[in-house]
Amino acid sequence: MDQDARHPVKTLEKTVTIVETLQEMGAAPLREIASELDMNKSTVHNHLSTLREHGYVVKDEDNYELSLQFLTIGGVLRDDIELLEAARSKVDDLAAETGELVTLATVERGIGVVLYRAPGEDAVDLDNHIGAQEPLHNSALGKAILAHMPTERVEEIIAERGLPGETPNTITDPETLKAELETIADRGWAYDDEERWRGLRCVGAPICTDDGDVKGAVSISVPRSRMATEEDRMAYGDAVKNTANLIELNFIYS
Repeated sequence: MDQDARHPVKTLEKTVTIVETLQEMGAAPLREIASELDMNKSTVHNHLSTLREHGYVVKDEDNYELSLQFLTIGGVLRDDIELLEAARSKVDDLAAETGELVTLATVERGIGVVLYRAPGEDAVDLDNHIGAQEPLHNSALGKAILAHMPTERVEEIIAERGLPGETPNTITDPETLKAELETIADRGWAYDDEERWRGLRCVGAPICTDDGDVKGAVSISVPRSRMATEEDRMAYGDAVKNTANLIELNFIYS
């Protein structure tokens, strides 16, 4: 469960808010940023100037935007993650074998975080870039992770994050989700029937340590027309489960 800071630093809170707002707005002039934040322009300017001085914000004419320094930091963190090193080649192999989009994700603070994507020859192009943060309840990746978490932790995540509906197929009822998670745990892989993206079906399998701690998941994303039957679903499920098992072996014995 997230823990609130006992003595939050107000100045730092403002800086974080400005960074998050710039992430959402993209390039924007000072007046628009200040208006969006409902903050004094001079205050926002002071924060932006400090971020520019340290290389985290750039200015092009009148527009401010986040710099590639964040990408540098993210790249260092990503490359330090053992799961990525254990999984990269296996994710590539599955993408080449199936021709589809294969995604690797981990979990942090009850949210899925995309670590790596490998597009096969016929892969769809999704807006889940490296570092994208996604809810766990509305994707095969996320449900595969939730199904292998302790029940108490699942309930905490539902309480903290809710179950917002992304499409008409998204599971938004806690009891329905819990029942599906039990099925996923028994079967070994999860299925997402257009629950996050319309027209797309996915299967995902968890990646666990030797003691059963879930570290992440791997999934295949396929257009509805190419996963039209139960036989298709089972074939993709077996493929992604096999890949997850190979990643687990790499992770455990590397």
